[in-house]
Amino acid sequence: MTATEYVHGYSERERQRLHDQSQTLADLLHHDTLYPAGSHVLEAGCGVGAQTVILARNNPQTRFTSIDASPVSIEAARAAVGRAGFGNVTSQTADIFRLPFPEASFDHVFVCFVLEHLRQPVEALRRLGAVLKPGGTLTVIEGDHGSTFFHPRSDAAWRTIQCLIDAQAAIGGNALIGRELFPLLLDAGFQEVAVSPRFVYVDASRPEWVEGFTRNTYIVMVEGVREQALATGLIDRASWDQGIADLKASAGPNATFCYTFFKAVAVKH
Repeated sequence: MTATEYVHGYSERERQRLHDQSQTLADLLHHDTLYPAGSHVLEAGCGVGAQTVILARNNPQTRFTSIDASPVSIEAARAAVGRAGFGNVTSQTADIFRLPFPEASFDHVFVCFVLEHLRQPVEALRRLGAVLKPGGTLTVIEGDHGSTFFHPRSDAAWRTIQCLIDAQAAIGGNALIGRELFPLLLDAGFQEVAVSPRFVYVDASRPEWVEGFTRNTYIVMVEGVREQALATGLIDRASWDQGIADLKASAGPNATFCYTFFKAVAVKH
């Protein structure tokens, strides 16, 4: 995955969004991301280390090797792990499609918010399966922007979300990939595939979720494709501004916001 293939970009704002997202969703996504003591886990596509620090904290006796194709992201991930004081993580620049590891090197593989950005997700899963030991598990977590719904209802807001979906599709990604994890893992040769939806519901009674997810994760993510959307003619400026204003209303005192993540665990036989 090159810089041009990451639809959200590599800005400081995006880095902060990833950390806000990981902290807000930590319990929802990772309360059951637990590995046996002594395991060696490959985290593929670690980005800036937002998920890495959660994995390392929850699994202090597990050894993690975290990789990403972006050297800038790897430096950020190393810094995040260093600030957290964890000694069970090593990080290196590496491409999922050209993994620098022998076959059957890892007890488990973890992939989070990566497949949505890849042109060939099934091939990526096959490459990851090759470095996984027989009997080992592969865990995949992805969102699905088509699962978004909110109150107050707004077609204008949905147009901005559709811009993100279309912008990602234009560079070979799939913002709707969460719903596809089961068939993708089967196509890649994994067995015992189990998918669990992780539903996010936000209203004013959960102010930390309003701030951490609706405002600082989801709306910031949509706002991040503004320039691409305008430059490619997906939307005009007035429609964009109205849609974003309406989307921000979903974080208001009488509003609700909902989204679904999908977490899949599969076994290599």
